[in-house]
Amino acid sequence: MTTSSEPSAHPTARGSLACVGMGMTLGSHLTPLARSHIEHADVIFAALSDGVVEMWLRRLHPDVRSLQPYYAEGKSRMKTYRQWVDLMITEVRAGKRVCAVFYGHPGIFAWSPHKVIEVARAEGFEAHMEPGISAEDCLYADLGIDPGRFGCQHFEASQLLLYERRIDSTGYLVLWQVGIVGDRSLARLHTGPEYRQVLVDVLSRDYSLDHEVIIYRGVTLPIDKPRVRRVALRDLPGTEVTTQETVVLPPAMPLKPNLIVRERLDELDKASVA
Repeated sequence: MTTSSEPSAHPTARGSLACVGMGMTLGSHLTPLARSHIEHADVIFAALSDGVVEMWLRRLHPDVRSLQPYYAEGKSRMKTYRQWVDLMITEVRAGKRVCAVFYGHPGIFAWSPHKVIEVARAEGFEAHMEPGISAEDCLYADLGIDPGRFGCQHFEASQLLLYERRIDSTGYLVLWQVGIVGDRSLARLHTGPEYRQVLVDVLSRDYSLDHEVIIYRGVTLPIDKPRVRRVALRDLPGTEVTTQETVVLPPAMPLKPNLIVRERLDELDKASVA
């Protein structure tokens, strides 16, 4: 991050880019370093989860440009994300210190930050990503899950349908963007119960239809509480799931000891003692 005191309009100014995470909960998740990037930028681009959060950000900087208006029903999200990249890199090329602020972690389920950093670095500009507290971090805390206990798999829900993936039902399974599962156009803001039924049919190969499914949404405002719903897998198609919610399937089977590897390790232990 540059510390130059020269105004950004100076003809010799060199543009730079920082993509930072706001975290999930307003105010409490913003790190000091991310805040410093915001306060020292010439222009801010914001893709945030709530209009209130955006209003709060405007108290930190006078030039905050929202990226949310570029979304539209029927418009490919990839087209929107490419527009975001064009907007940000244009200001960098103009010699501005640009800070792009994204809710949660700027590198998780976020194509544009990775892409604009790639473009900026390829053109010789300084570009940096500053992590933030993500929905995944909040999920572990709110649901009391330790991913190191049984292991944890994460899949984007549509990817699980469109590709042959292997599920390990002895660990946790976390499914992202179930609210738009099955959307191949990247233009829909939600899909219906018939699409979630396809997801259930795929999951039923590894889980019983009675298996518990947790539908989770984290907190974005300090006055809110996490939203946690529990339903049977068979009931998921008829349960409304928003794009802000994440679906978690707890382990369905106990861990099975690998006797062959254990015997091999026993032999190594004996040899080391000898």
